[in-house]
Amino acid sequence: MDYRDDLAAVREFVRRQATLAGLPATRVGDLVLAASEVAARTLAHADSGGRVRVWSQHGAVFCEFRDTGTIGDLQASRERPPDDVIGGLGLRVVRQVCDAVDIHDWPGGTTIRLCMSLPGPAPPS
Repeated sequence: MDYRDDLAAVREFVRRQATLAGLPATRVGDLVLAASEVAARTLAHADSGGRVRVWSQHGAVFCEFRDTGTIGDLQASRERPPDDVIGGLGLRVVRQVCDAVDIHDWPGGTTIRLCMSLPGPAPPS
C-alpha cells in the first residue's frame, strides 16, 4: 500500500493484515502503534511518501516500510535521547514494542522492517 498523508489508512491496513495473519489483538495494537510511528517518520522526512506491506512467514508477521528519507544514525534509536531533547523517541518506542526491527539505508532511501512473532502451539505438558 502506498501512502502520502493518511496515517489512519496505514493503521487500518496494518491492523487488518496483522489480524488476518493471526496476531493476537494486544500484539496487533503494538504493531499498529509501531507502524504509525514509522509512517509518521516517513511523512516528516521523505519527499514522496512511502510504501508499506505486511505478510506472515515462518511463524511471524512482518511489516515493512520503504521511503526516500534517510536516517543519519541507524543506532540512535537504541539509546534514550537526553532529557532536554524534544522528540526522537519514535523509533525507540518501535524497538520496544516489536520483537525485532531492522533498519537499512540504501542509496534511494530507507527500509524499516518490523517483526512480531505469532503465537505457537502450547508446549507439551
